[in-house]
Amino acid sequence: MQLIWFRNDLRVHDNTALTAALEQGPTLALFLLSPQQWQAHDEAPAKIDLRLRNLQALAGELQQLNVPLLIRTADSWAAAPAVLARLCHQYRITLVHANEEYGLDEAARDEAVARQVAEQGAGFRSHLDQLLLRPGSLLTRSGSYFKVFSQFRKACLQQLQLAPPSCLPAPAAQQATGIDADPVPASVTGFATPDQALRDLWPAGEQAARQRLQRFSDERLHGYAEQRDLPAEPGTSQLSPYLATGALSPRQCLHAALMSNQGELDSGNAGVTSWIDELLWREFYKHILVGYPRVSRHRAFRPHTEAVPWRHAPDELAAWQQGRTGFPLIDAAMRQLLATGWMHNRLRMVVAMFLSKNLLIDWREGERYFMQHLIDGDLAANNGGWQWSASTGTDAVPWFRLFNPVTQSRRFDPSGHFIKRWLPELGELDRHDIHEPSPLSRMLCDYPAPIVDLAESRARALAAFRDLPPAEADQE
Repeated sequence: MQLIWFRNDLRVHDNTALTAALEQGPTLALFLLSPQQWQAHDEAPAKIDLRLRNLQALAGELQQLNVPLLIRTADSWAAAPAVLARLCHQYRITLVHANEEYGLDEAARDEAVARQVAEQGAGFRSHLDQLLLRPGSLLTRSGSYFKVFSQFRKACLQQLQLAPPSCLPAPAAQQATGIDADPVPASVTGFATPDQALRDLWPAGEQAARQRLQRFSDERLHGYAEQRDLPAEPGTSQLSPYLATGALSPRQCLHAALMSNQGELDSGNAGVTSWIDELLWREFYKHILVGYPRVSRHRAFRPHTEAVPWRHAPDELAAWQQGRTGFPLIDAAMRQLLATGWMHNRLRMVVAMFLSKNLLIDWREGERYFMQHLIDGDLAANNGGWQWSASTGTDAVPWFRLFNPVTQSRRFDPSGHFIKRWLPELGELDRHDIHEPSPLSRMLCDYPAPIVDLAESRARALAAFRDLPPAEADQE
């Protein structure tokens, strides 16, 4: 008997480990509920809810394949090896299949599981699934992982043009095993169920994910380059929650892009190539997670930036978190996050830079807060984005560059439509006043004064970074 251990790969189409298991012989499926571990990793209630709803949809798909889904609890990943070993013994499992996951905790868990199931006479085989290319397959001439996205992108495109990854169809149904599937719980301890309005924004299951991908490809992909930075427009794919929970694979996304662009990866429609670049950024940060493990340890990618004199300013941090900084675009973005579990990508950069530069608050505070609220929370992408904005990471924005939230607002939300949606108290302001309300407007709208002076805070941030010790060779 084979065992497919589902994690963040909740689909039957283009699932490498599932297909491999069924090709080997009769197969059981497993999912581990690990609420204590999910809390330790700051996973958002909205993400856990989507994961469980995706799992419910997966159970139905697996039923059609006659693959029973077993649900077990391993509160922390330290308990996972014993749970899998018991299953291997109970069902006489000969081989456990799992799709690769990245990060120090994930790697340690899988190594421990492999050792313990071996004592039951079972093998453990991992499969490439959530990436286009396996970490370590793309290296610099000196044999190290790439640190600069443009160089990684070039090597990645060359490899993909030589051997584009294929998408696997859903496997054929197997003979019934006679083993009963377990019910999927609607919730787990420690994670509140989000309100229905949020859940309705994110329908669950791979069918819903593939439909969203198809709609984006048909209707918005070609205009992505022009629309992606406008938060008031539906210009982005909003597929990240489905990639984060594995209801959709990056290969499926890449194939949709190629089909929309006559098979071209790096030429043709600008919207398509721009979106492919976003897929490659996601890929890049996963490779960084493996090649430079310090980013899994809450450490800066650029070690010398650990000396930044971050401020302890709990009141300012709370104002940022709650969307009451007095800067309309910042506050609208943070309220979008709280209401939907998602934030527009341009705004993620703007609010991250505001926290880490204008407020000079440690980027790790923002990284954690995002993970605690994002329905698409992903360690590699979230960490990469925060360190980029804070100028502590790989390919970081230069330390002397700061996004001005008022300028960003006027440029990317010129009519104020996005701001008015999330800050209805400013709904009566005109397109000039809404980006930087006057003191009178703030008083009449009951909207707070700015918590920081942009010019002074910019000078403070520049001084903090300018006075850092010189960068030395990266140490692991």
